Amino acid sequence: MTGSLASVFAAAVFFVASHILLSDAALRTTLVERLGAVGFRALYSVVALAALVWLVMAYGRAPYIELWPQVTWARHLALVVMPIAVILVVCGVTTRNPLAVGGDAFAQSVEPMPGILKLTRHPVLWGTGLWALVHILANGDAASLIMFGSFAVLSFAGMAHIDRRRAKTLGAAWGPIALTTSAVPFAAILAGRAKLEFAQIGAWRILAGIAVYLAFLIAHEWVIGVSALPG
Repeated sequence: MTGSLASVFAAAVFFVASHILLSDAALRTTLVERLGAVGFRALYSVVALAALVWLVMAYGRAPYIELWPQVTWARHLALVVMPIAVILVVCGVTTRNPLAVGGDAFAQSVEPMPGILKLTRHPVLWGTGLWALVHILANGDAASLIMFGSFAVLSFAGMAHIDRRRAKTLGAAWGPIALTTSAVPFAAILAGRAKLEFAQIGAWRILAGIAVYLAFLIAHEWVIGVSALPG
C-alpha cells in the first residue's frame, strides 16, 4: 500500500480521527484524570506529530493522478491568499487565546479576546483552512485533494467543535467571548459587537507573518520540489 492513494487516504483518516477522538470531552477528561494535564498534552502532541509525519510521507510517495489541469490563475490566487493565511496563523499563535489548549485562564481577563481574535476567534484554523483550499485548487491531483482536504476538514469543522466544547467548559465566561467575537471573519465587527484595533494586533505580528510567507515562498521549490511561482 506504500506509494499509493490508499496509503494517503489511510493516513488522512488517522490524522483527522486522532484529532477528533483526543478532542472528545469524555475521553479527554478520562485521559487528563489518568495522565494529568501535562501528560495529556504530551500524548496529544506525540499522536498529532506522528499522524502528520505519516500523512506527509504518504503524500510524498503517492502517484500523481490529475483530477483537473493546473491553471495559472489558480497559482496566482494562491499567491494572493497565502500571505493572508500565514499572517492569520502567525497572529493567532502569538496571541493569548482562551480557546487554545491550556488557555482557560485567559477567559477571565478584562479583555479575553484581544487583537486578531476580534477579527475571528479562530485565526489559526482559518489560516490553515485557506492554505489547504488554495493548494487543492492549484495542484489539481487526487493525493492533494486527500491530504489538503483532511486539513480543510479539521480546520473548518474544528471551529464549531471548539466552540461547543468551550461553551461547556468555560461556562459563564463563554458569554463575553461569544458576544465580542465571531467564528466567521469580520462578522462580529460588521455587527458592531467588536472593534478591530491594528495597534492591538501589533505591526510586528503582521511583519513577522509577511517574513514567514516570503521564507516559505523562497524555500518552496527547495523543500517541496516545485516552485510556488507561476511558470
